[in-house]
Amino acid sequence: MAKYLYKLGEWASRKRRQVFFGWIAILLVAAIGVGSVGITFNDDMSIPGTKAEKAMDVMNKEFPHGESGGQIKLIFKAPEGQTLESSSTHQKIQDTLDLALNDKAVESIANPYQAGTISKNKKIGYATITYKVSADKVTDASKAKIKGIAKLAEKNGVQTEIGGTVAFSHVKIGGTSELVGIVIAFGILVFTFASFLVAGLPIITAIIGLGIGAMGILISSNFFSVQATSLSLASMIGLAVGIDYALFIISRHRQQLAQGLNVRESIARATATAGSAVLFAGLTVIVALCGLSVVGIPFLTSMGLSAAFTVLIVMLVSITLVPALLGMFGHRLSPKRKKQVDSKKSLVVKKNKDSNKWGRFVTRYPVQIVLVCLIVTGIISSPVLHMELGLPDNGMKSKETIERRAYDLMAEGFGDGINGPLVVVLDGSRSKSPDAQVSFTKVAKELSDLPNVSSVSPPTPNQSGKFAMVTVLPKTGPNDSKTKDLVNDIREKEKNINKDEKVKLMVTGSTAVNIDISDKLSEALPQFAALIVIFALLLLLVVFRSILVPIKAVLGFLMTLIATLGFSVFVLQDGHFIDFFGIPEAGPLLNFMPVLTTGILFGLAMDYEVFLVSQMREDYTHLRDANKSILSSLKHSGPVVTAAGLIMISVFASFIFAEDSTIKATGLSMAFGVLFDAFVVRMTLVPAVMTLLGKSAWYLPKWLDKSLPTIDVEGESILNHIEDNIDKKVRKY
Repeated sequence: MAKYLYKLGEWASRKRRQVFFGWIAILLVAAIGVGSVGITFNDDMSIPGTKAEKAMDVMNKEFPHGESGGQIKLIFKAPEGQTLESSSTHQKIQDTLDLALNDKAVESIANPYQAGTISKNKKIGYATITYKVSADKVTDASKAKIKGIAKLAEKNGVQTEIGGTVAFSHVKIGGTSELVGIVIAFGILVFTFASFLVAGLPIITAIIGLGIGAMGILISSNFFSVQATSLSLASMIGLAVGIDYALFIISRHRQQLAQGLNVRESIARATATAGSAVLFAGLTVIVALCGLSVVGIPFLTSMGLSAAFTVLIVMLVSITLVPALLGMFGHRLSPKRKKQVDSKKSLVVKKNKDSNKWGRFVTRYPVQIVLVCLIVTGIISSPVLHMELGLPDNGMKSKETIERRAYDLMAEGFGDGINGPLVVVLDGSRSKSPDAQVSFTKVAKELSDLPNVSSVSPPTPNQSGKFAMVTVLPKTGPNDSKTKDLVNDIREKEKNINKDEKVKLMVTGSTAVNIDISDKLSEALPQFAALIVIFALLLLLVVFRSILVPIKAVLGFLMTLIATLGFSVFVLQDGHFIDFFGIPEAGPLLNFMPVLTTGILFGLAMDYEVFLVSQMREDYTHLRDANKSILSSLKHSGPVVTAAGLIMISVFASFIFAEDSTIKATGLSMAFGVLFDAFVVRMTLVPAVMTLLGKSAWYLPKWLDKSLPTIDVEGESILNHIEDNIDKKVRKY
C-alpha cells in the first residue's frame, strides 16, 4: 500500500492544480445536487419489533379512522384572580378559537369547555386543533397563524402556549458550532506550527472534505431515512478527523523538509508513510461507525453510515488534496531554522535529543502513574452505576422554547403525567364475556388501581367492538423511572387479565416507545462492545505483531468508555455543572449514547494508539531498546498527537453551543472521551505500561508471526525500498 501511496503523493504534487480544481468541482456539483433535489430528513427514531411498536401497528389497523391529522394544543391560563369559567376569560378564549377556524387547513377544534379539558382548579385548560393533514405536512403559514393568535390572546391578558404533535422548532443545520470549532482548531495549529500558512492548510482541506460529505448526506436524505442529527454527528467527526489527518501528513512533510529532502520527494514520502497511517486509521473509524449497523436499529445505522461516508471523503481528501496543496506552496512550508544555542545548552540538547520532559517523567515513575490513572478512572466512572437511559422530551429543552413553555404549563395544570400519557390497546377478540365492553370496563378499573396512576379514561371501542383504547395518565413525567415501572406493571398485569378475562393488553404511545427503545439499546450495548473488543484485538495483533500491546490498548479503550459514560451521567443526568455547559435541564442519558459513544470512541482511540505506538514499534525494531523507543515516540509523535487531540476536543466541544439538546449532549460526551483517551490513556497510561512491560511488550510466538499478514502502517517498506535503490545507484557509480 505504501508504494501506491508514494506514487499517488508524487502524482498529486505534480498535477496539483488539476487535483485541487477537481475537488472544488466535486464540491460544486454536490452543492448543485442539493439545490436540485432538496432536503428530506426523517426524524423517526422508532425500532420495529418492540412491544410498543407492535401495539402501535394494532392500533393503526383497528382504529383506521382515528385522529391521523396533525394536532396543535392551545394551552390557556386564566389571569390572576380569575378562572377559565369567568365570563371575560371565556369570551376571550372563544374569540381566539374562532380566529383559528379561519384557517381552511383546520379540520376541527375541540374547545376546553366542550371537551372538558380544564384543570381541577379551573385555572388552566387546552383546546385541540386538528388539521386535515399529518403533523409534518402542516404548513408554515398555518403555524404562523397559530403563533399570531397566541400573541393576540397574550395581549388580551390570557397566557397562551402552544403544544401538540406539530413541531414549531427544528434542528438547525450548520451554524456557529462548526465555526467555533474551526477557529479554535486554527489557533492550536498556529501555536503548533508557528505559521499561519501551514495552520490554514488542514482547515481548508477539512472544510472541502466535510462540505462534500455533508452534501452527499443531504442528497441521500431524499432516498433513504436520514435524521437531522446524523448530519450533525457526521459534521463533528468529519471536521475533527479531517483536520487531524491533514495535520499528520503535513507534520511528516515538514520534518522531512528540515532534513533536507526536496519538496516533491518529501511529499511522496509523507503520503507513503503518514498517509499509510491515515488510511489505516480512517478505515478503522469507518469500520467502527459501520459496525453500528449490526445493532439492528435503523436510526443508529443511519447515523453510523452517514458519519462513515463523511470520514471516507475527508480521508480521500487528505491523501490527495493535501499533497497537491503541499506542492503548490513548496518551500514556503519549510520550518524555520532554530537559532544557534550556547555550548552548555547544546550539550543538554544533545543529551536529551531523543526524549522530552514528559517522556522522562512517565518512564521514571511508571508504577505510580498506572495507579493514579486507575484511581482517576474509578472515581470518574462511578456514576455509571446508576445510569438511566431515555429520549429527551420537551421538558429537557430550554425554558425559552415554545415546547418547554407548553410542557411546563400542561404539567402545572394537569400533573406531570399529562406530558407522557400511555395508550393501552385492549384486544377482546377472545373475551369470555358476550359483550367485550364489560370486560374492557373491568380492565380499566384494574388499571386505575395500579400504583402511580393519576387517571384512566373510559374504554373507547372500535367499530367491531372487539378492540378498545384506554388512556392511562401516570402521576410522573415521561422520563421518570416510576413511569417506566408503570409500563412494566401494566405488562405484568396483562398476564393475569389475559388469563382471567381473555383480554390482551398492549401498551404504546411515545413514552412506551421510548422506554422500549432504551431497553433494546441497553441489551445491544454488551454485544456491540464485545464485537468491538474482538475486532480491536485481532486488528492490533496484526499491526503491532504483539500479544500484550493489543490487550493493553483494548483495556485502555474500555477505561475511556466507562469514564466517558460516568462523566456523562455526572453532568447530564445528575445535573452537576449543567449551567456551566449550557445544558437546559438534567435528565436521563440519550438512550443511544452508550452504543454511539462505543463506536465513535473506538475508532478515535485506535487512531491515537496507532500514531503513538507504531512509532514505538518502529524505533524498537531499529534500536532494540524498549525504553528508548518509548522516549523517542513521546518526543516525536507526542506533540502531534497532543495537537490532534486538542483539535478534536475543540471541535466536539464547540457543539455544546448548539441549540438541540441531543447534539449538545453528544458533543460534550465526545469531547470528554477524546480528552480522557488522548491524555490520560494514550499519552500517560500507555507509555507507563509499556515501560513496565519492557521487551516483553513486543513478544510474539514465531509460529504466530509467520501466519499473520503484514500491514505496514508507517510505510517503512517504501523508505527501505528507496534507500536500497539509492545504495544500488551509489555502487553502480
